[in-house]
Amino acid sequence: MPRMPANTPHTPLRFEKMHGLGNDFVVIDARDAAHAVTPALARALGDRHRGVGFDQLAVIEAGEDTDLTLTFWNADGSTSGACGNATRCIARREMERTGASAVTLRTERGVLHAMDAGNGRTSVNMGAPQLDWQSVPLKGACDTLNLPIDGAPVATGMGNPHCTFFVEDADAVNLATLGAKFERHPLFPQRTNVQFAHVIDTDHLRMRVWERGVGVTLASGSSSCAVAVAAARRGLTGRKVRLTLDGGDIAVEWRDDGVWMTGPTAHVFTAEVSPAFLEGLL
Repeated sequence: MPRMPANTPHTPLRFEKMHGLGNDFVVIDARDAAHAVTPALARALGDRHRGVGFDQLAVIEAGEDTDLTLTFWNADGSTSGACGNATRCIARREMERTGASAVTLRTERGVLHAMDAGNGRTSVNMGAPQLDWQSVPLKGACDTLNLPIDGAPVATGMGNPHCTFFVEDADAVNLATLGAKFERHPLFPQRTNVQFAHVIDTDHLRMRVWERGVGVTLASGSSSCAVAVAAARRGLTGRKVRLTLDGGDIAVEWRDDGVWMTGPTAHVFTAEVSPAFLEGLL
């Protein structure tokens, strides 16, 4: 991984605010930044009252064998191995910056391929889903299609763990209470993202998301991929579906070469965090 810059608290920290369906991110281009991200800095920036606020923080570094290398942080200062919507946002940013129609990005998940899908949409291949219990990962051997948890959820790895409940009405679920409860279920040693979904049609799902280390979010790319895979495995839908989240709709297709996700992205603003804010955090 490229060497991070030395921290210099007297220099402002430049960042961009972006979102995909309301799933919002602070993006720091470390190729131009004078600060290395620490857990304390991530928590401070993620505070929606005293900082900037985000669902995830994404740090861009130069790639050695890819166009870019990405690292993701949650609002609680923990790291995340995958963040599909942030990956799409940054892929769109890089394609607009360079004029390219495709880009490769290295994450903890591996090398991801993204491309311009037309009409302002961006597609990213989030890789093959991890379906065995060791890869999700789970604490011990069990059937990932029917976990030994009330409600028999499905476990899926997408570079981070997911626990998907299929229910009669996702909108009727107390997401804040149940999401917090199942995020820390002992079956998931690394905690888990939690989704509640119901079937609208064989190619359409309604879903809501609780992200580990964050809480309730309007959307989640990796969660959308996990729900699509879980629904197809259960025989509830085909492999190409539209998912309606609280923040809008996204398209997911589970192909032979991986799980492709396609949707809109938005750049909201570019700004700087003041040196005064950074004092004591670096």
